[in-house]
Order: sequence, then structure tokens, then C-alpha cells
Amino acid sequence: MPDKELTCRDCGATFTFTEGEQEFYASKDLSDPQRCKDCRANRKNQRMQERGPREMHAAVCAQCGAECEVPFKPRPVEEGGKPVLCRACFQAQRG
Repeated sequence: MPDKELTCRDCGATFTFTEGEQEFYASKDLSDPQRCKDCRANRKNQRMQERGPREMHAAVCAQCGAECEVPFKPRPVEEGGKPVLCRACFQAQRG
């Protein structure tokens, strides 16, 4: 499938919807984007500001035992929760 030239619904600029992007959108069953990259980023930033800061929850890292904060309410493993990792252990595990 060839690249498509689309028009941004916010700023009216023409942007390229590449073959690779089309394949990705199709694999996720998404419709074609209606905004250019800059307008999508602006819209995302706007939503993040409207939502305000994330609520953080205290936790203990399952790997190193350090106290940390996470952006979700951790549940005990016995209740179906997953082990919580601090940022350093999480990054190390990701590689």
C-alpha cells in the first residue's frame, strides 16, 4: 500500500501517513489519523494538563525491597496482584 497524504483536521496541514504507519494502524484495527503529529502531541499535552498530576501510591519493590511510589494502587500478590518493582529494578529488567 502506498503512502497517503492526509489533511489535519485541526491545523489544515497536509501530512504523510506512511505505509508502515498504515500497517500498524490496521493491525490495531484503528482508523486513519485525523491530526498531524504536532496536533496529536498538542492534544495529548492538553488532556494531560486537564487531568492534573497522577496520584501516586506507596509500594515496596518486590526485587530489592526499596520503598517507592507507583502510579497505580498495588494489590497483594495473594489477591491477584503482580509484583511491584521500583523504577531502577523495572528499567534493569526491561534491559
